[in-house]
Amino acid sequence: MTRIPVYFMPGMAASSSIFEKIKLPVDQFEVFLLEWIQPLPQESLKSYAMRMAKNVTHQNAILVGVSFGGVLVQEMAEYLTVRKIIIISSVKCAKELPKKMKIAKSTKAYKILPTSLLQDVEKLIKYAFGNRLKKKLQLYEKFLHMRNKEYLDWAIEQMICWERSTINSKVVHIHGDADEVFPIQYIKDCIVVEQGTHAMILTKYKWLNTHLPAILLA
Repeated sequence: MTRIPVYFMPGMAASSSIFEKIKLPVDQFEVFLLEWIQPLPQESLKSYAMRMAKNVTHQNAILVGVSFGGVLVQEMAEYLTVRKIIIISSVKCAKELPKKMKIAKSTKAYKILPTSLLQDVEKLIKYAFGNRLKKKLQLYEKFLHMRNKEYLDWAIEQMICWERSTINSKVVHIHGDADEVFPIQYIKDCIVVEQGTHAMILTKYKWLNTHLPAILLA
């Protein structure tokens, strides 16, 4: 039996280690992990997606993307022949973006975000008060892959200013009903995960391990 190639794309700035607890049956699926690369100066999301699509070396692969990674795999699919696109904790089109992101787009408020602070996670951990905050920051440090300001500024702008209006018919959307980044009231036609937050790729991995194989094969 030929195994189905599945390519996983992490969320904004995250490394592929966010998928470390996702286990697919090895006799059915061949897993490939993608990582963010540095965008070129003033690069469009379409251009970036075209470059990233070159890392998908199989025909009829399944693309799985989390959050902004879900947006990216939808754009990558424009340059590939894919079997299916699975997005988790993400959006299918600009209409699904929350009001605060639409306001940030119209006011260009995203341009003043202090993204440079994210480059000093070690310092934040060193001076953090309370074990709970320290644990959160340590988890953040573990999974944060792209910390440079140029990438973060670019990624935030591409996410907020995404203009897709037509939903790809191959998209299957998995979304948590407690997602704090993309609230479910703005999301249509999705598989709902109860008590799933925006970080459910980490917190609801048992649900995903149980249900993802059937979703991939459907």
